[in-house]
Amino acid sequence: MTVQLAMHGRGSVPIHATDSERFAAHTAALDPAACRWLQSSGFNGAPDTFALLPAPDGNVSAVWAGVHAAAHPWALAALPKALPSGRYHLGSAGLALDATAAAFSWELGSYGFDLYKASKREPARLLLPPGATAQRGLLMATAIASTRDLVNTPAEHMGPAELAQAVKLVARQQGATFKQIVGDKLLAAGFPAIHAVGRAATRAPRLIELNWGRPKDPLLVIVGKGVCFDSGGLDIKGADGMRLMKKDMGGAANALGLAQMVMALGLPVRLQLLIPAVENAIAGNAYRPGDVFKTRAGLHIEIGNTDAEGRVVLCDALAYGAEGRPALMIDLATLTGAARVALGAQLPALFCRRMELARALVDRGLALHDPLWHLPLWKGYHAGIESDIADLVNTGRNALAGAISAALFLEDFVPADLDWLHIDLFAWNDTARPGRPVGGEGQTLRTLLDYLERRFAPAGGAV
Repeated sequence: MTVQLAMHGRGSVPIHATDSERFAAHTAALDPAACRWLQSSGFNGAPDTFALLPAPDGNVSAVWAGVHAAAHPWALAALPKALPSGRYHLGSAGLALDATAAAFSWELGSYGFDLYKASKREPARLLLPPGATAQRGLLMATAIASTRDLVNTPAEHMGPAELAQAVKLVARQQGATFKQIVGDKLLAAGFPAIHAVGRAATRAPRLIELNWGRPKDPLLVIVGKGVCFDSGGLDIKGADGMRLMKKDMGGAANALGLAQMVMALGLPVRLQLLIPAVENAIAGNAYRPGDVFKTRAGLHIEIGNTDAEGRVVLCDALAYGAEGRPALMIDLATLTGAARVALGAQLPALFCRRMELARALVDRGLALHDPLWHLPLWKGYHAGIESDIADLVNTGRNALAGAISAALFLEDFVPADLDWLHIDLFAWNDTARPGRPVGGEGQTLRTLLDYLERRFAPAGGAV
């Protein structure tokens, strides 16, 4: 970690935060030479910029950093890889930064996926006074960094078995129980849809399950789509469409990241994490367009296209999660290109049966700078996923409203009286921003955590 919870020691350099509006007031007490230096460097407190103040001996005496706001989650994200290597602490001039935001932004500003390529330099380090608020920032940053690592790892090294090992490691760390149902045992256990999608791969499909918490607490079920690589199956993708399909388990990675936060922060819930993990491959026994399968819920689904496999594996997992009658069920999935066409990479699509909850979540996401956007479960489109020979077909009649059609398909496997959130996300940054390099990403996790704390632990936030 590049954030250390310790009082600043000898040799650490202060970082003074400011913004464009209050820059003049914050620097009014500086000596004239320092003011001239900041002026000549062009620094004016703009977000994600900084200036170094020199000491007489040629070292850095202080850093002035421009931020959006004192509690902005990415306040210091531009600094760790840009400042000279060394140790820094938060100074007393300027804005008093929120410790959670400081720890979170600095830690993720230091992030780099270095499994195969070493970093060019060590990021600068930040010393923060010990406390629950800073620890909270680190816990969230750690979960999101782990999510990024899982998504960034190539499919060669992140298949269904490796994904299961990642869940098992988190279970061991948090005192949770872990189990998995693998290969043909899925059929005997009542998960035929998961088996159908993954049966052609040399790496066996599986349902991964983690359980944590006290029996008396309300049940929270989190489901994540774990398609570790998606060739499209017999309806094979083109080269461009297949290039990033290592990230098609991004829903599972995000689900695990959210579960990690829930457990690390000790929310008063009984957590069940479910990840159907498969590789959608091509072989003589691959599932085919036109095939019909009976799902765990008893509904028969026709396969309109083998590249719409995510909703097929999720339907068995959702039906299983619903059997426990949870207080809330959340699924996260890199489900449709249609959601990306509508909303782009930065806005996950939210589907929710309760309009007031959907609007509240959108508002919280905007406030927390962890956005998502509401799309409707429009019943008028359900006819488009009704099959002539089965209960449902896994593709709509045309390309219109593709994300809504997929959400309606999933909704049929969630009892009408259950509280359910479906989030269709990209799990990937396609452009770099401070603290958010191009690559795998944890999306909506802080917003969902905030909602879960408000719902299940109104006094929440304690580590």
